[in-house]
Amino acid sequence: MTAIDLPTTEGRIESYALSKPLDFAPASADALPRIAYAAAHVVADPLADTDPWLDTALDWEATLAYREHLWSLGLGVAEAMDTAQRGMGLDWPTSLELIERSVAAAKARGAGALIACGAGTDHLAPGPDVTLDDVIRAYEEQCAAVEAAGGRIILMASRALAACARGPADYETVYARILSQVKEPVLIHWLGAMFDPALEGYWGDRDPMAAMEACLAILADHADKIDGIKISLLDDAKEIAMRRRLPASVRMYTGDDFNYPTLIAGDEEGFSHALLGIFDAIAPAASAALLAMARQDMAGYVRIFEPTVPLSRHIFRAPTRFYKTGVVFMAYLNGHQDHFTMVGGQESTRSTLHLAELFRLADRAGLLRDPDRAAARMRAVLAVRGIA
Repeated sequence: MTAIDLPTTEGRIESYALSKPLDFAPASADALPRIAYAAAHVVADPLADTDPWLDTALDWEATLAYREHLWSLGLGVAEAMDTAQRGMGLDWPTSLELIERSVAAAKARGAGALIACGAGTDHLAPGPDVTLDDVIRAYEEQCAAVEAAGGRIILMASRALAACARGPADYETVYARILSQVKEPVLIHWLGAMFDPALEGYWGDRDPMAAMEACLAILADHADKIDGIKISLLDDAKEIAMRRRLPASVRMYTGDDFNYPTLIAGDEEGFSHALLGIFDAIAPAASAALLAMARQDMAGYVRIFEPTVPLSRHIFRAPTRFYKTGVVFMAYLNGHQDHFTMVGGQESTRSTLHLAELFRLADRAGLLRDPDRAAARMRAVLAVRGIA
């Protein structure tokens, strides 16, 4: 049995014995009872001669290999989203190249490789001189680029719009203009301020329920141009309340990394599909749980998903915007990349204690597929951080 010495919150070092990893049966996309996107992370190039806080350099081979891994499990890829560090190190030019490469890989793989791509305004810096027309032009540029690459659009929330909008009417103006031009129905992205403080008051109101009213009005007015909405407020009650009021043709995609099992399972009045950052980190379990649902084995669904929830809540704990560090750390522990270096130097955003607890929770969820390798990599990170 593999064991490792890990730090504790009491300032001690304790021996932790790893358990046997679970054997998750992979699914195919056509076997799943829900549409399930994993918002995918990117792999930094650790040998690039760049300034990590200023420049973006990706390991394209490892980045695309991880997308192939997600597709092999029947999951879709939500590309160039906040999990890929949009707005936290990944710039628009690199995002566009990522989209182009990933869409090409999906097309080469065939019909089972589901992909949708983030289009936003992140190349437009918020400022006092930015107008609604500037925001519209920025959205138009990115939407046109995603469509030219052959991708489906996820219309990402805009920091620039949040900064310059005076109320709900301004959001209606911008979204109406963009939605009138898109070639295919898009996914709307409502990202809460816990994920990005610059999005406080999105849809024109700091009260989430009032903001929901404004968002629902836009969805109703433009339902023919909207596939669904991803809501990331980490509040299952708000998601359910909104889900029950969506236009009949508009899907709910949960972005709730705290309550996803019950939201995906649904209730007598409906259910949520999934577009989740945590599905990057727990992809084998997510695939297997949804396959159990497809077989009407809800006990198996719960048994697989239940131990992943403490892990997810830990990875997405406040400050939630730093969750990407945990997602990448999981990929490192499981051998999907050879290093724990992140775009923008974001590997520094979580403490050693945070990473040690992540390790324990991942093991308890059966997600460390090679315990010996995971322990060796955990020891290497601890050593760099001064714990031998």
